[in-house]
Amino acid sequence: MCSCRQHATIASSTTRAPAGAVILRVDDMTCSHCAGTIERAVRDAFPGATVTADPVSKLVTVLGGGDFAGIGALVTAAGYTPRATPAR
Repeated sequence: MCSCRQHATIASSTTRAPAGAVILRVDDMTCSHCAGTIERAVRDAFPGATVTADPVSKLVTVLGGGDFAGIGALVTAAGYTPRATPAR
């Protein structure tokens, strides 16, 4: 979990995730620093993947890189707690 204490307010996206995207809820992603850490961890493992981490909605959306278990393991290794989200 982030300890940077520089929690910026970020506008949340309300668009639907593209078909085939992996979506995880990460309740302990609290700021842009957390989001950046998660995005880098996934992009490093899946170059070319589109990764969006939104600390306001607590959602991480990944398109073009892996499955839920694999991406969840990366997020966990980065220090966060992912869980499945209901289908939208």
